[in-house]
Amino acid sequence: MTIAGQRADAYRFRAMISVIIPTLNAERTLAHTLAALVPAVVEGIVQEAILVDGGSTDETCAIAEAAGTHLIEAPRGRGSQLEAGASEARGNWLLFLHADTVLEPGWAEEARSFIERVESGRRHQAAASFRFALDDDGLMPRLVEWLVGLRCHVLGLPYGDQGLLISRNLYNRLGGFRPLPLMEDVDLVRRLKRRELVMLQSRAVTSGERYRREGYLARSLRNLGCILLYYLRVPPRVLARLYG
Repeated sequence: MTIAGQRADAYRFRAMISVIIPTLNAERTLAHTLAALVPAVVEGIVQEAILVDGGSTDETCAIAEAAGTHLIEAPRGRGSQLEAGASEARGNWLLFLHADTVLEPGWAEEARSFIERVESGRRHQAAASFRFALDDDGLMPRLVEWLVGLRCHVLGLPYGDQGLLISRNLYNRLGGFRPLPLMEDVDLVRRLKRRELVMLQSRAVTSGERYRREGYLARSLRNLGCILLYYLRVPPRVLARLYG
C-alpha cells in the first residue's frame, strides 16, 4: 500500500494532518519513517505526506515517489525545507518529522486525542512533541534518552527529532520556520509559551547511527555545545558547520 493510495473505511477524522519531512540523502531510513505513517493514513488521520528534498543524490526521491508522497524540492537547509512543506500542505494540522525518525505504534491515536481536545476547546491551543528514543541497545542510549527527557521536562525544549504536531493557525501565529540551516526547531519552539507545548507519551524512535559512528559521549557533547553556542547568539550557519 502506498501513502497516496490509502483511504479511511470507517471513521473520518475532521482535523486532517499533513506530515512534512525534510530530506537529504535519507535512503537508509526513509522507508521505515514512511511505513510508520501508513496506519494513520488508513484511519483517515493523516491526509498527506509531503517530502521536501534539499538535493539528494541517492535513492531518497525514488523511495518517496514509490511510496506516493508529495515530493517537492527546496533550497537545502531544514528551516527552508520545512517552511516550503508547510506552504504546500493542505491539512489544518501539521506534523514535522525527521527522515530518520519512526513513530511507534499507537502514536496516531494519541495524536488524534490531543487534536480533538484542542479542536473541541477542552484545552487551550498547543503544539505537541513525542518522547525521544534511540534505536540502539545498551546503557548509553538509555542515558541519552533520560537526559533528553530531563531537558524537555525542565526547559520545555524538544528538538526536531521528537516531531512537532501543531495546528496551522498556531504555526502561522508563530511565524513558521525561519530559513535556518540548524536550530530551526529550537527557534520555533522557543516562540511557544510553556503552556502551549505538550509532551505526548508515544515515542519517536530516531536512528542512532551518528551516535554509534561518532561515539555517544562525543556526539552528546557536540549537541550540548551547539545549543550553548546558539544561546550565546553564534550564527546558525556557523553552528551547522560545527554540527556536521
